[in-house]
Amino acid sequence: MDSLVKYVQDKFVTKKEFPAFAAGDTITVYYEISEGSKTRTQFFKGVVIQRRGSGTTETFTIRKMSGEVGVERIFPVNLPAIQKIELNKKGKVRRSRIYYFRDLRGKKARIKEARMKDIKEA
Repeated sequence: MDSLVKYVQDKFVTKKEFPAFAAGDTITVYYEISEGSKTRTQFFKGVVIQRRGSGTTETFTIRKMSGEVGVERIFPVNLPAIQKIELNKKGKVRRSRIYYFRDLRGKKARIKEARMKDIKEA
């Protein structure tokens, strides 16, 4: 049964090409919003907290600070409304899910930027 579901997902779900990103990276997601009969593009820029799942069910969570309030949003990778994803900064973190980032404030909430040497090794 699982192989049949996987076959259908691979065959019929369209996959978009996005840059490779992981937890700790700062990205901007441009996605389409429909309000009544109008559609517009909105962006969400923040730090990737996690990537979860595999294949067509893969999702990623982005966190940004809006004033003093932290806002998180979960995006499915294969969401048709996503137009593009820009990789702004490559972050260097030791974990694949950085939930501890939610509790950090101010200067402690900074993530070191990965150098080119570190990116090539990964």
